[in-house]
Formats: sequence, C-alpha cells, structure tokens
Amino acid sequence: MKCIKCGAETFMDKTTDVFEFDDCILVIRNIPCRKCAECDEIIYSGRIIRDIEKIVDNVKNSLTDIVVVDFKKIAA
Repeated sequence: MKCIKCGAETFMDKTTDVFEFDDCILVIRNIPCRKCAECDEIIYSGRIIRDIEKIVDNVKNSLTDIVVVDFKKIAA
C-alpha cells in the first residue's frame, strides 16, 4: 500500500495515539496501523477507526485526568 501523503511504501506496525477531551487525556497504545517508510504518516483501516471510536465512546463516560488503554486488550 502506498502512503496517501507522499506515495512511498507503507508497512504494518503499531502506534500510540492521544485524544484530548475537556479535562482529560486518553492514550491508546498498540494500535495496528500502516506506517510510511519515508514520512512516518500513520494510516488506520476502517475497522481500526471504528474500534477506536468504540473505545473513545466507552471510556469517555468514566474519564479522570489521564487514561491509558492497550488497544489489543480493549478491542479484542
């Protein structure tokens, strides 16, 4: 698969993403993605985006100041 930003080849990898809400930060680790070998652009599949949205919705109701979740454990 080619990078949507620069056109270089991408490879399967895992990443960490941070989401900010009003008074809280949510960190999701080990998210499966494709990463560009040249520009480090991160590309999520549609399924992964839906899983991230579910995690965000589920965690939003019980947020404290900082929440860190592992994608593999939550999305499984």
